[in-house]
Amino acid sequence: MNTHSKTLLRFAALFGLIGAMMGGHMAGAGSYAFRPIHAHILVVGWLTLFGWAVFYKVFRMSENFMTRLQVRTAIVGSVGLTAGMWLYMVKPFPLPEAFTLILYIGGGVALLVSFLVFFLITLSVRD
Repeated sequence: MNTHSKTLLRFAALFGLIGAMMGGHMAGAGSYAFRPIHAHILVVGWLTLFGWAVFYKVFRMSENFMTRLQVRTAIVGSVGLTAGMWLYMVKPFPLPEAFTLILYIGGGVALLVSFLVFFLITLSVRD
């Protein structure tokens, strides 16, 4: 298994675990305050990272600047978006709103960059 696939797979598994635990907590507590964060953790963190891990495994892409950029922005974006969303919406700590908003938006932008770079990488896939 190449490094990109393994890295993305491990982060996907971590996001899956966190998302499942969060879902169990919400069900047990009877509160759905974490619903948007839970959904993003599972869709962006688990599903998207897992899909990219499979892509790198199946297509055996060589590691280069574009693939490294895509994997790094995927991880930074997934963590930044979901952590920023949690900090901004739930406000578990008395952090400045500007900080949490920058983390939230910055994570989203990094994730958008990752999707754009992934699209460009797919254009180089040969049959």
